[in-house]
Amino acid sequence: MQHSGIPVSAPSTRVLVIVPAWNERANVAETVAEIRAADARYDVLVVDDGSTDDTADVARSAGALVLVLPFNLGVGGAMRAGFHYALRHNYQAAIQVDADGQHNPADIAQIVAALTTADIAIGARFADVGTYTAKGPRRWAMVLLGRALSGIARTRLTDVTSGFRAAGPRAIQQYVDYYPAEYLGDTVDSLVGALRAGLTVTQVPVAMRPRRHGQPSQGAIGSTIYLLRSAFALLIAVTRPASSNVQEHSA
Repeated sequence: MQHSGIPVSAPSTRVLVIVPAWNERANVAETVAEIRAADARYDVLVVDDGSTDDTADVARSAGALVLVLPFNLGVGGAMRAGFHYALRHNYQAAIQVDADGQHNPADIAQIVAALTTADIAIGARFADVGTYTAKGPRRWAMVLLGRALSGIARTRLTDVTSGFRAAGPRAIQQYVDYYPAEYLGDTVDSLVGALRAGLTVTQVPVAMRPRRHGQPSQGAIGSTIYLLRSAFALLIAVTRPASSNVQEHSA
């Protein structure tokens, strides 16, 4: 199922915006400000993933809640810590927004709104919105992953590597129980685990923006290699026994 043009109203549930950040002092304050401007009722949690700069202080000064990890775990580890916080504090929805400015906080409301019909809502590129493109082996790997996971999810998914995704109550619990720390495992492998645990997924077309400052942790070549590895890892992931943990929790 894909949502487009969803009528978005004021959120009736408590929403936690989780911002994983590693050495993002140049970007994090503006990202926090944009999230708060999108809706003042969002709670913003910056998870400082072992930064060696003053990311935590900058985020705190911008008005965010800050969780500082003692060393760098990667996006998956930072997000899992954020989901633990969401579960402990009884949030009904949690959504990842990257600190580098690529995710537009104005899209948070429509992604969270899609949780009325699914446990997980992905803000998807390659869904007829925006100008984001990928070429060569990187694009082939993304198409392969999208098609494979579309088959498992029984709905069209165009961007299974997008980190711009929201989780409802059952998905928050699932992600506390299982959320890989390795690069792309937090998107692809975590989605496989959720689907095999019986959770449902939808996507919302969004446009991604360029990174504001600095360089991504993985360059184009590194990202392509990891995507190809993820395609292989997907074949292994789908053979794992399905988890029944989530079924024990009420929605």
